[in-house]
Amino acid sequence: MSLVPAAPLQAASSGRYDRAEDIFGVVFVLAALTLAWIFFQDLRPVGGDWESGQALVLGFVPILLIVIVGFLLGTTAATMIPVLRLPFISRKEMREEVERCAGEAFHRFKVRKTAGSSGILIYVSLYEHMVQVIGDEGISQKLSQSDWEAVRDLIIDGIRSRKPAHGLTQAIKKCGEMLKEHFPIQPGDSDELHNELRIID
Repeated sequence: MSLVPAAPLQAASSGRYDRAEDIFGVVFVLAALTLAWIFFQDLRPVGGDWESGQALVLGFVPILLIVIVGFLLGTTAATMIPVLRLPFISRKEMREEVERCAGEAFHRFKVRKTAGSSGILIYVSLYEHMVQVIGDEGISQKLSQSDWEAVRDLIIDGIRSRKPAHGLTQAIKKCGEMLKEHFPIQPGDSDELHNELRIID
């Protein structure tokens, strides 16, 4: 059985959110078209031997270029500056991405392979401002959802009070207390999980 109660992971972001980048690109195009129309669009007189009239200064080709270049600039900006796409991502989508990535990390870092199925993963996703706590089958059968939420809340409280290390430490201690109650250390037990914070870019 593992002497380390939990495997802590910190991810910069859990999703790519391509759709949000595309939406920002469209918004950027609309803003660019609006500015171009206000500051550059005008009517110019045209005439010839047989006719006279007026034409738009910004015709089809300039407007098409604004749309193409504006979309590329907008999506690139949203990729380089992630905060730009935040307004276009729903909490539901964020939650789904965090749950998906936490599940992948649970398997990737072999949290499931501890003796007694007592491994716990603490997954912190910075971009989404979300924390996911996953326990293996053995420990999950003995604990309730409110127990995992208590661990999660310790981390969130630590981050809100600008003491993230303290919050994470308290959460790991809480996991240790829960494991000690249901899976007391036995002779010959050794560390099975990585006991340092892992950073996922």
